[in-house]
Amino acid sequence: MQQTLSQKVLAKASGRDHVAVGDVVWTKVDVLMSHDPCMPGVVGVFKREFGDDAKVWNADRFIMIPDHFVYTADPLANQNIRLMRTFAQAQGIKHFYDVGTKDYKGVCHIALAEGGHNRPGEVLLGTDSHTVTGGAFGTFSIGVGNTDAAFALGTGTIPLKVPATIRVNYHGTMPAHVMAKDLILELIGRLTIEGATYMTLEFGGAVVDAMSVESRMTLCNMVVECGAKNGIMVPNAATLAYLAERTDIPFEVMEPDADAVYAQVIDIDVTTLQPRVAKPHCPDNVTDVDTLFDVPLAQAYIGSCTGGKLEDFVEAARVLRGHTVSVPTYAVPATKEVFHGLIRTHVEGQSVYDILIDAGVLLSSETGCAACCGGPSDTFGRVNDAISVISTTNRNFVGRMGNKGAQVYLASPYTVAASAIRGRIANPADYLGAAIAASASTPAFSL
Repeated sequence: MQQTLSQKVLAKASGRDHVAVGDVVWTKVDVLMSHDPCMPGVVGVFKREFGDDAKVWNADRFIMIPDHFVYTADPLANQNIRLMRTFAQAQGIKHFYDVGTKDYKGVCHIALAEGGHNRPGEVLLGTDSHTVTGGAFGTFSIGVGNTDAAFALGTGTIPLKVPATIRVNYHGTMPAHVMAKDLILELIGRLTIEGATYMTLEFGGAVVDAMSVESRMTLCNMVVECGAKNGIMVPNAATLAYLAERTDIPFEVMEPDADAVYAQVIDIDVTTLQPRVAKPHCPDNVTDVDTLFDVPLAQAYIGSCTGGKLEDFVEAARVLRGHTVSVPTYAVPATKEVFHGLIRTHVEGQSVYDILIDAGVLLSSETGCAACCGGPSDTFGRVNDAISVISTTNRNFVGRMGNKGAQVYLASPYTVAASAIRGRIANPADYLGAAIAASASTPAFSL
């Protein structure tokens, strides 16, 4: 039938056997997520269009997650979360992960995965551009605006234009000091921030097939930085095992047709790839880490939906173990599950938590977006001065992490950890030493 993976999911969701690129189809929404920055807008449009007494289309499939403003004491930002509480109670929302409760998780994109809400063959909408992270599970997962979200909230449907697909295959042998963040930065550097506008990036190849769940999430998370509508891949065995622990809702694993038609096919051999860094002030301003060897830093940051997962902290710990950071280094776990994982997960006999503390990292026990999106001045790890910072986050636009004068460099947890030790941008290969061989021979851990 010559259908890509995204086409197959959209065909199923629209009740068709086949959809063509450019078709506008009425699509059934399986899951809708909204968070604190957008809920006032979503609720306002929902009530205006459907009435003050209207009920959401499915109280079990609307996921509400505060994450952006959970750190701040700002009363206006806090009002957004209070509105969420009122709406959740009035509507009987089943999955409201409210801050300050035992149900609270953290960053919405990681929380969706942990809650088993990303399922293969489904359509998931979220009021945040990085909702594309869910594509790692074979989900057609996209960010939408408040108006589209409000319409879906009332009807359970949305009109979508079928995107063309770029197939991206990663081949070769993954270097021990390179991570998924380096692979996606390499791709963004090639495509530029407009190179995949309203297109699907469908990932494959032996490297992707062998990746852990969290590495696959990193790839999909940043597709929006080159304009893509979504990223998607066929779930591998590790992904299916992850899902089996988190959901008992039936789902259908789909695969692209062998003769699927792609707008472009990109093949990347990772064998000789060196760690990549995106220089200020754009995610596509990508270069080899060694070209920035003398760039001084004033701060380092490990966190966000891109770089705040358990695997990200484990790999940072491999670099940091036995060293001390020379610049203020902030670490914010994406979710509570990640934070608890720091305590129970060990690297060479020492917990990740202890390695970070011993290295002098300023580790937060609270979880959320924090400095990734700047926010109010009391946000943990916010960049408050015109300084250079290296970060595991996904965007480095002017003012993204706080001060408009800050120079933000994007890199993998390996590279950020190495750079925090040196106080200048550094190649993680210089610090991993024996750990690099140990990590290469150690099976991927499971959550």
